[in-house]
Amino acid sequence: MAVLAKIRKRSALLIGAIALALFAFIIQDLIGKGGIGQDSKDVGTVNDKDITFEDFRVKVSNVEKSGQGITSTQAANQVWDQEVSIALLTSEFDKLGLRAGEKHLIEVLKADQNIGSNPMFLNAAGLFDLAKFKEYFKANPEQAQFLQEREKSAELNAKFQMYNTLVKAALYTTEAEGKLKYEMEANKVNFAYVAGLYSTIKDSQVKVTDAEIVDFMKKNEKKYKADQSREIEYVLLEDKASAQDEADVKAKITALLSGSVVYNAKTAKNDTVAGFRNAVNAIDFVNSNSDVPYDSTYIAKKSLPATDADQLFNLAPGAIYGPYKFGNYYCISKSFGTRANVNVKASHILISYEGTQVPNKREKRTKEQALAKAQAILAQVNTNPDSFMMLAFSNSDDSSAQQGGDLGYFGPNEMVKPFNDFVFGNAIGKVGLVETPFGFHIIKVTDKQDGIRLATVAQKIEASEVTSDKIFTQATQFEMDAANKDFAKLAKDMKLTVASPVTVTGMEENFASLGNQRAIIRWAFEDDSKVGAIKRFELANIGHVIARVKSIDDSGLVPVAQARAYVEPILKNKKKAELIKAKMTGSSLEAIAKAAGAKVEQAANITMENPVFGLVGAEPKVVGTAFALTANKVSAPIEGVTGVYVVKNVSTVKAPALKNHTAYVAKLKQQTANDAGRILPALKANATIEDNRSKFNY
Repeated sequence: MAVLAKIRKRSALLIGAIALALFAFIIQDLIGKGGIGQDSKDVGTVNDKDITFEDFRVKVSNVEKSGQGITSTQAANQVWDQEVSIALLTSEFDKLGLRAGEKHLIEVLKADQNIGSNPMFLNAAGLFDLAKFKEYFKANPEQAQFLQEREKSAELNAKFQMYNTLVKAALYTTEAEGKLKYEMEANKVNFAYVAGLYSTIKDSQVKVTDAEIVDFMKKNEKKYKADQSREIEYVLLEDKASAQDEADVKAKITALLSGSVVYNAKTAKNDTVAGFRNAVNAIDFVNSNSDVPYDSTYIAKKSLPATDADQLFNLAPGAIYGPYKFGNYYCISKSFGTRANVNVKASHILISYEGTQVPNKREKRTKEQALAKAQAILAQVNTNPDSFMMLAFSNSDDSSAQQGGDLGYFGPNEMVKPFNDFVFGNAIGKVGLVETPFGFHIIKVTDKQDGIRLATVAQKIEASEVTSDKIFTQATQFEMDAANKDFAKLAKDMKLTVASPVTVTGMEENFASLGNQRAIIRWAFEDDSKVGAIKRFELANIGHVIARVKSIDDSGLVPVAQARAYVEPILKNKKKAELIKAKMTGSSLEAIAKAAGAKVEQAANITMENPVFGLVGAEPKVVGTAFALTANKVSAPIEGVTGVYVVKNVSTVKAPALKNHTAYVAKLKQQTANDAGRILPALKANATIEDNRSKFNY
């Protein structure tokens, strides 16, 4: 296993080197896994550009082998995102006619430390030598494939650099925009208004149907765009031990305490086998009879099972306790005695100096300055021991400063030797100064724990074969009956529970609280899995799930149940607005206020940059309307964020003209600095993307 781990690590380095150059800050690690091909050779298309199954499969497989610790589905999703990004950007490169020459490619390759800093390619001065680079691949033709892949990545990277430069160059801020920014901040408006707030109408007075929510989402399709989904309800029959199984395990482990007589086929005689009480070698007995091997660690009382901790910790050497239950095991334990100070708890204040490997130095200081500061803090602690925590907060260069220097409990030799020797060699409450390679430590020993060493026979409580067969029969019967009966009623009749429905998209893998159950999700998206389809799944170490497709949503929109929380308030406010506007009649603010049961309010010195007035929050549409009105002009009702408003412009105060607006142009440039990063999401939003991965068992 150790050899395999090393191979995987090296594979990860190689793949990381290949992937490093590709779209530096837009696309993450490349490459990924595949499945079983169908009639089609393509796992998808992006604006009519095909993504072939074989190429996709190889890349997914490479990601899985790279040692990143990700699942097959995660690898497929990663590669899919990469391939979509490459397809979209490559199309843009082609439209612009971008080309990358040899010099540009070499510069990109040199930027990869696996190439640019590789000793094989450096000259005597330690600089990258192109001749050496070319000569190596000429002399090692078996590495040509690697170079070709790197050159492909380098070419894409080079084009992306050019593309990104072009985009950034196109993003500029004009003097006119700077002037508008200034006027939005400096121009002010004073106005009177009448507000009919949405909150004055109860939600129960306006109803929003599912159809209205769907219609709204269709009108705002880009905002509410979503993958196809399936709603799945299910019954779970856990493959767990019965009360009889638990009793059998307890009886079995109890029997191990005493000796037993067994027939010896070789001698044709009965042999007496010693029990745990009389075993000559308790460790061998544990390793022969326990589901958990012997552990020689001394265990602190706090780490023992809570209900049995006192009895176990106070066992005399050689004494036995049990059986007792610990998690999913029944146990019997023999004491090998206790040892003092197996764990220590301490706090410290670290004062580091230049040259120590500490990333969080609060200030630059020499070793002498660090020692002087540490001695001064030690003196403060000795004078006022209660000040330790606050001194750690404000002075320590260690991340434990946020906990007042508390390092928690730790065992022998977990800390560097000088630190270890101090805490294990001194009594609780002792404070002292110690130097280590990290700097100077003011240490306070805050607690110590004794420990006990136990030889424990533990046998797992799990379903017997009889119990598992019974559960399997019940699950199979439910699956067959559910095909022709009401799912919920059948579950109730069989005293089972139907879990809350789970909504999943095609490339998910986590299924409710059951974790990664990709098989269930893949089945729900098969062509034969219509509404009402039922299938049983056997889940390792869990049991049986009988799943039913409750609903299918291929609309491409967010499910109504999910969207309602966001869309319903919008639609309710629109309906409330119509009720409020019907009341806002009259030729003057006073008449409108009287008709609406409100009063005339005043807003002074409001700007477009900060359109907040009264207690209602930001209302940009209302403030914008006030600016647009001439003096003493009354507006029509305005549907705002928090209510319906009618406003009358009292006065508009324009700011003095400026000769230039450089400062405001600079502000806008700061606000748009990251706009280039929005290009790829915009390209995806406007692309026609067909995802066929589910047809290839991904």
